[in-house]
Amino acid sequence: QVQLAESGGGLVQAGGSLRLSCAASGRTSNIYIMAWFRQAPEKEREVVASITWIRSITSYTDSVKGRFTISRDNVKNTMSLQMNKLKPEDTAVYYCAVGDGRNWNYWGQGTQVTVSS
Repeated sequence: QVQLAESGGGLVQAGGSLRLSCAASGRTSNIYIMAWFRQAPEKEREVVASITWIRSITSYTDSVKGRFTISRDNVKNTMSLQMNKLKPEDTAVYYCAVGDGRNWNYWGQGTQVTVSS
């Protein structure tokens, strides 16, 4: 089992920045990849960015490229998402997740990000 706890959400004006953090605990030695997902009202959950745990290979959805940066610290077992130049369409509940390369096995409880125009 891996437990995940997100923090750092909040309300920000368009153009502003927020930093989300996700702390992992439990059987962290089994982590292959971590990611940030988001879900806006009446929309499907989508992956925002992912990072492989050992080699730190990153991937981003097109809408956040150049604005968001994912990083991880595999000593502290944390993952972060630095979000800059936020837009109202970034408003969503953001979730961190852990995967084994085939499935997303563990999820955090989510943190609300609201960007006002």
